[in-house]
Parts: sequence; structure tokens; C-alpha cells
Amino acid sequence: MDINSKFPRYTDFDPLVPVYCLTPDSGRSLHRFFDTSPFSPSGKYAAVFRLPYEDRLPAPGDTGEIVLIDLEAGREEIVARTRGWEPQMGANLQWGASDEVLLYNDVDTATWKPHGVRLNPLTGQTKILEGGIYKASPDGRHVLAANMLTMQRTQYGYGVIVPEEQVPRHEELAANDGLYVTDTETGKTRLLVSLKHVLETARPQLDVDPDQFEYYGFHSKYNPQGTRLIFTIRWYPKDIQPKIDVMSQRALRFAVFTMKPDGTDIRTAVGPEQWAKGGHHINWFPDGEHLSMNLNIDEDGMRFVRVRYDGTGLGKILPDVLGSGHPTIHPNGRQLFTDVYAHESLAYGDGTTPLRLLDLTTGAETIVARIPTETEHQQKHSVLRVDPHPAWDHKHEFVAFNAYVGGTRRVYAADMRPLLF
Repeated sequence: MDINSKFPRYTDFDPLVPVYCLTPDSGRSLHRFFDTSPFSPSGKYAAVFRLPYEDRLPAPGDTGEIVLIDLEAGREEIVARTRGWEPQMGANLQWGASDEVLLYNDVDTATWKPHGVRLNPLTGQTKILEGGIYKASPDGRHVLAANMLTMQRTQYGYGVIVPEEQVPRHEELAANDGLYVTDTETGKTRLLVSLKHVLETARPQLDVDPDQFEYYGFHSKYNPQGTRLIFTIRWYPKDIQPKIDVMSQRALRFAVFTMKPDGTDIRTAVGPEQWAKGGHHINWFPDGEHLSMNLNIDEDGMRFVRVRYDGTGLGKILPDVLGSGHPTIHPNGRQLFTDVYAHESLAYGDGTTPLRLLDLTTGAETIVARIPTETEHQQKHSVLRVDPHPAWDHKHEFVAFNAYVGGTRRVYAADMRPLLF
């Protein structure tokens, strides 16, 4: 990947590798998440979402921008605008199989229905997709998403914003809502599995009480091989008030399920009894068989853990190393990369946090860079925080991350090649 010298270097706290600011001008920008790369498949471009403002929650119909950055030429272009975004994941902007495919969410404000968009950023040609965008398959042909409207029932930041009266509520265990799959060529969407089907057929099966709890879908993602997928379900007591952003009330329960791409062979990978100890940010190992996450497995502090897709073999990866942030395992099988939340014990206490590279053989830790992440707005609402969400490029040589520099959100690229095995 060739990054033009027009992109300024980030040099605060002496990073161990070259770090470039990809959004030096307007700021207000973010890349999506730690499991999708903002870098195009060829490495020539980056795509970021630009918020219209950073100091308050989005209002229904407010418009953000899809920005294409030419890394080689050192310039950017607004290639689309969208009403389908939230402050943590933006519009769930991500690349398809080539530099000619960008996928993101939008909302029809006449009906308040969300839908996906397939955009060729080089020509401007668009195709409207029936379903929402959360995570594309490795070949870009399909996209997974839970109900983009109901995501805000459990947590702000990850779906789309519409008037509250337009947000469905699951007073019963839904047989007509769950995990959807969209064909990015035809634009057609179908319900892959319902919440009711997952909870009643997963092995091992969970105790389900739809009389006392409301159940909603949330994260979904394919493994690197496209042979299996993750679907997470969250639930909370029906007497909770208000019934939006229940995460802030600390009443949520969680479970992670895996299944084949056709919705069969549903397994409970991590159940609520483990999540209750404290945990977050599940992801696939490069082998497509195992999952990684942060989990307080022995109730002695968060650790990086590994578990097979069927829930077997749960254990610590590095028993004596504290977990944090959004961890990913490098395909070399030797290194783990992650960030740190500003509130976690490994943060520096001054609004800056480390980017951590760990040797999975020895447990040795390298602080790659120290970056500002805490905003003056997150005290109003936690969703206004900046999560770095470190994400690899397609060759697993560069890492993109978010930071908060000069009073605004910015996206950076770190050249990790000097530190990789």
C-alpha cells in the first residue's frame, strides 16, 4: 500500500511505526469496526464516514457523508450522502470484493425504512438493496444484518436512527424477525433465521422466557472463509424503562451463536452465564473455527480467550495478560493486536490509550502507539466516545484506527510491517 506524503505523520509519544493521518482536514470521520477494513481490496483507496457533527446524538433524517480517500494521490472526494448512520459504526460502510463496490446503509425518510446501498465509488452508479448492511461475506456477494431498526433497543451506535415510534418492539419471541441475508447482486433480502428458531434449536439450548424478556438480534459476521457466521442475541426484562439503549441500564443478557451460511447447524458458542462475568467483542480467528473475545472467565479480570464455534474448548489465550478493547489475531498465528478503552485500567488516565501488539508465544507486549481517544462529549452520552477499532488491511500489513486529535475524530493508518513476524 502506497500512502502519499501529503498525509501528515502522527508523531506524538513517538510511535514505533510510521502512522499517517488520513483525514487531516475536516475531521469528524471514522472507519467502521475492527472486523472490516476501510482500505479497498487493492489498497489504493480508503473509505470513511464523516459525521455532520460530533457533540450530540443523531436526529432522524440527519445526513452524513461517504468519503473516498485516494491514498496514492493524497486527495479525498465525497461520493455519497446518507441518512442511515449512528456515531459508533457510521453507516456500516465497507468494501465488497473489489474497489468498485462500497456497501452502506441509508434510510428512506418518507417511510423511515432502512435499506442498503451498493455504490461504485469510481463511477457513481448505485443499486438499492432491500435489506440493511452489517457485515459482508468475504466474496462480497452477500450481506448479513439483524434488524437495523431494533439495534437501538439494546444499544445506541450500531444501526440507524428513525423516530422512536417507528422502532419495532418484540413483546413475543419473534418468528418473523432475526438475521437477514441480502444478495448484493440482485438486491433481494430474505430472513435467514428467526430469533425464535435460533433460541429454540441451538445446541446447547438456552433457557428462554419470552413472557419475562424481550429478545433482539445484534452483531453478525462471516468467518474469513465464508463457511460459518456469528449471530448475537440480546435480551432484557420487559419491565425495563425506557426501552431504548438498554445497555446503559446494565440489564442486558447476551449469547453468541454460530451457524452455517444457510442457517443450519446452529451452535451456542458463548452463553449468558459467561457474558454475565463481564466480556465483549467476539471475533473470528483466522482459521474460521475458533472465536476470540475479552472475557472475565475466572472472575479475576478480563482476559483474551479462545473458544471453538460450538462452545467447546473455552480458555485463556494469555493467562497472565489483561484483555482490552477490540482484539484480532493476525493470520501469522503469532500476534494479537488490540486497543484500549479510555475507562479501562490499561489507559493512561489523561484521555490517551495504547495500541497493543502481543506475542502469543511469549506473552511479550509492545505498545505500538499512544493515541488520544477521549472526547469532551462522551460525558453527555457514552456513544459519543471514540473507539479506535483497529482493523487490518487485506494484506494484514497496515492497521487503520480511529482517534480524537485536534478536537475532532480522525482516521489513521499504521504501517505495521516493521513489527510483524
